Amino acid sequence: MARHPFEQLSAQETEKARDIVLKLHPNTHIFFRYIFLEEAPKSEIKKYLEAEHAGKTPEALNRRAMVMYDVIGDDKIPYYNESVVDITAGKRLDHKVVGKEFHASLTVPEFRSLVEAVEKSQMFKECLEEYKLPEGFELVVEPWPYGGLLPGEDNKRYFQGLCFAQDTRSKNPDSNFYSFPLPFIPVMDATTQEIIRVDRLATGGKDDPMEPTKHNPRPVDHCTTSEYVPELLPNGPRKDLKPLNVTQPEGPSFTVTDNSLVEWQGWRFRVSFNPREGAVLHDLHFKGRSVMYRLSFSEMTVPYSDARYPFARKQAFDFGDGGAGTCANNLSLGCDCLGVIKYFDSVVTDTEGKPEAAPNVVCLHEQDNGIAWKHTNWRTGRAVVARNRELVVQFIITLANYEYIFAYKLDTMGGINIETRATGIVSVVNIDPGKQSDYGNVVSEGALAQNHQHIFCIRIDPAVDGHKNTAVIEESLPVKMNEKTNPRGNYYEIVKTPIKSPRWLDADITKNRVIKITNPSSINPISGRPVSYKFAPMATQLLLADQDSVQAQRALFAQHHVWVTKHMDGELYAAGRYTLQSTREQGGVADMVARKEDTENEDIVVWATFGLTHNPRVEDWPVMPVEIHELKLRPADFFTENPGIDLPTNRNEASRLANGDSCCDTNGTNGTNGTNGQARNFMG
Repeated sequence: MARHPFEQLSAQETEKARDIVLKLHPNTHIFFRYIFLEEAPKSEIKKYLEAEHAGKTPEALNRRAMVMYDVIGDDKIPYYNESVVDITAGKRLDHKVVGKEFHASLTVPEFRSLVEAVEKSQMFKECLEEYKLPEGFELVVEPWPYGGLLPGEDNKRYFQGLCFAQDTRSKNPDSNFYSFPLPFIPVMDATTQEIIRVDRLATGGKDDPMEPTKHNPRPVDHCTTSEYVPELLPNGPRKDLKPLNVTQPEGPSFTVTDNSLVEWQGWRFRVSFNPREGAVLHDLHFKGRSVMYRLSFSEMTVPYSDARYPFARKQAFDFGDGGAGTCANNLSLGCDCLGVIKYFDSVVTDTEGKPEAAPNVVCLHEQDNGIAWKHTNWRTGRAVVARNRELVVQFIITLANYEYIFAYKLDTMGGINIETRATGIVSVVNIDPGKQSDYGNVVSEGALAQNHQHIFCIRIDPAVDGHKNTAVIEESLPVKMNEKTNPRGNYYEIVKTPIKSPRWLDADITKNRVIKITNPSSINPISGRPVSYKFAPMATQLLLADQDSVQAQRALFAQHHVWVTKHMDGELYAAGRYTLQSTREQGGVADMVARKEDTENEDIVVWATFGLTHNPRVEDWPVMPVEIHELKLRPADFFTENPGIDLPTNRNEASRLANGDSCCDTNGTNGTNGTNGQARNFMG
């Protein structure tokens, strides 16, 4: 049976794609980076989906793969290549040598090469000899992307490493080494895999020089241990928290078929997974109607605001530089999902292009999210209440010190919440004893957590009752008192502005600014208005770096809350395809907007940007509580009534009062309030 065009590559398909590329480069050493599904052109997939939804057998589409790899030349220099291959036909469709201008995303083996280079480096050994670590402490090197190139730097491929000391006296490998930051950063030339310099770091506080001065030869003597694994906590974990279990004795309400097709409470969609974006949702329908073609997390940038050298280059693009899918957790190893869980696996490749299993990278489960709707008839005392259940598609990534939790949460009333949670350990640098700094907050003695931002972008490829959509700005505005329309001053008007050409815009809570993705050709029979899905742009702070800085120029997407563009195949990434060591965003949303195409009643894409300005607090240490942001997509005049009106309103008999009695009044009918079911007469 032919695989669905949205299904990720199988291990066998990955091997075929690898073999096609190897045959095209005989007698050559190939370093494979990534092999993953290259989605067919949207025009072809639309025809496939039309047949599928009509109950017909679609004509199978040839399967394609994106193969990213280095060709190692006779000069030992790797040249980064990208090939799109037709797996079904066994041939290459497109090829380009990229590495002369741009840099490929990082891979885990390259991180290891930095650690190995540090171990071999005489230069680094001489640096380390200037310092003395306490007895029982060992060096730890944390690989980091180099960031944006600073003025005057050449375009070589570099890696850098943040250095720490780990207290090994507990003999626990999970002892928190971030508590002991060291004041130097080794830099590696990735081509030669040699350490070319060791940057020394300033460790002063307010009013101290921005340049490093003579260092304390014992840099972590004033640092203190801060553990987070339960067996190392001084008093252990809490012992008075009783179990709260999620049980589903009759099993889940969802079904999964064809390895990717999910059906649940009127929703029908497919799940895929790739190294850059992680989990992606495709072809979303609710109650038989098209809502969205593709939904994904597109990019995230994390710029740091410490003005001292070399921290201006401390800016990661966690999707473009390293890949969300590459860093995804195995979710069965922790309490990441609750209830009856369905896991999705993925396939990754080693440096030889051979497929390897990546188990349990996505989890699917249901959860309760409080009351969906409720009304109490005060005349009879009867309360009818329905609870809102969500279907959660979740993946989690670990990028050095930080964890990010990404979730698509679909509810029983046609809504979609797109959620990010940031947690993990804040990035710290060494600070002298007793000092404070304007560049961050001292969260533990000797550990300065630098101020920074996390700015995300969600890519929304809508198909609201079809692929011809228009984004509309809807604002609620005051109207001055006047005899004709507002004689008593209580009226406000709703102003709707269709977005006819690509543009950006920002959140404005003073105008209740909402973006409606409408279908002008599909009219609601009740309201007479075009059907739509809406969201309010999240009024979070945008990028704070100066507009002329490298940090700002390479993250243009992070400077506005919403971008609306015309769809073009392959344009999936808000900051462009190549972010590693970039100095300006190329091929990102700003370039898409500059094309000035028609976006009215067209195939459009909406990009939603939001973020967290993280000025660390002591309570973020040693592991920060989650910071949550959520974009809420809701149907607006899409249905003819509340689509959740038919939700069950029966009691949950498992719920009990603290004394063990039933939490629901059992004297009256379902949902009755009041003594013995009698009505409460509020009218006297």
